[in-house]
Amino acid sequence: MPRDRGRRPRRRAEFEALVVERVREIPYGRVSTYADIDRRAPRRVGFVLATTREEIPWHRVVRSNGEPALGGEQLGLLRQEGVPLRGARVDLRRARYTATDSTSDAEVP
Repeated sequence: MPRDRGRRPRRRAEFEALVVERVREIPYGRVSTYADIDRRAPRRVGFVLATTREEIPWHRVVRSNGEPALGGEQLGLLRQEGVPLRGARVDLRRARYTATDSTSDAEVP
């Protein structure tokens, strides 16, 4: 039986929309990790952030150890927002934002 090729792009678009929505929910001066956005697919979250054409606060998403994935530019934007830092890492104990539904999993295509 042939695969329904029409479903995959729709699921991909749904996942992207979910990531964009969750990133837009991160308040000014706070951050989330890639896994906070979707714990089953943190790398996929990074792919969406790198490829989306949506205007989103991408700089508010950091690695699980608090490091900004894009280094200096991202760190500068976080500093401008007053995000608590410990050296070149975000102090996740003070700055982490996790919405009550942010750990629910989207269907990963």
